[in-house]
Amino acid sequence: MDNINRKFIFLLNDYIVLSIETHLFFARIMKEHSLFLEAGFPCCEKEFIEEAHHFRCEFEELLRDTLEIADGVVQEPILRSSELVTEFTVCAEEKTETLSGIPIDSNLTGLAQRLRCGCIKGEISSLYQTVIQINERALNLLTDLICFKERILNRVNNAQLFTVNYPLLIEHITREARLYRDIVEQLMTNRSISYQNLYETENFWNRIMMEHAWFIRGLLDPSEAQLIETADSFSKDYSRLLHEARKQNCRANAMTEKSLEETLKYRDFKATGTKGILDCQISSIILPLLADHVLREANHYIRMLETGRTR
Repeated sequence: MDNINRKFIFLLNDYIVLSIETHLFFARIMKEHSLFLEAGFPCCEKEFIEEAHHFRCEFEELLRDTLEIADGVVQEPILRSSELVTEFTVCAEEKTETLSGIPIDSNLTGLAQRLRCGCIKGEISSLYQTVIQINERALNLLTDLICFKERILNRVNNAQLFTVNYPLLIEHITREARLYRDIVEQLMTNRSISYQNLYETENFWNRIMMEHAWFIRGLLDPSEAQLIETADSFSKDYSRLLHEARKQNCRANAMTEKSLEETLKYRDFKATGTKGILDCQISSIILPLLADHVLREANHYIRMLETGRTR
């Protein structure tokens, strides 16, 4: 095989693997966003509930189709990171289904737990075409989902719609959907993911982590004074990291190390909190799956920081 063909096969492999890994993480995140929206509307808002239900089902199907082609393709750091599923995910799904009445297919979590790493074997062109179709579906779905989230936020801000979800949370999950769409667009045009650069990625996820702390602080029962104080402390730590990054206005290894150190501590706090919620040891209005959801996002960010640090 000549060098041109080798390079072409390498690019195809890269495109397939990065696409599948992206959807394994983000399609699950989007279907859960849709569930949180669905669960948060009052029963009188049937149209919004049905639309959130539609997106939840569509992203669930996208995740299912991705899982069917993912075994033996995903890279080991992804599987090691616990960003796809954690030790709490199945239990969190089961408890959230009981509490909300919204059905959750935990078989998808079982499939994700059984994924193996490796390299692509067999006919690559057929898999490539399947991945192209999944990327196109995801892009169309995300465009519609972003519009839906923006419409919700607009109506909430104009006192035309009630939801138990904070306006900032709706803005927060819209930004995550836009990031997912940007990554898919990069894959479809450049056949690779740049994540802009690590500096911009850190800023994005440090802001996400800070807002998680705000949401946790606001959803804990007022009696949980110590946990509220700890969440507030994390929000201030991430605020400082964002301020330092703005002053430096460049990527610096020291900033990456600080972000990693902070997020490792935050990950442990989230894991303890998720277990406490599942064990009914923490008073809050946090859905168990929301607790697991933010834990997985911390794991995702840690994996990116560790990968970026070793490049």
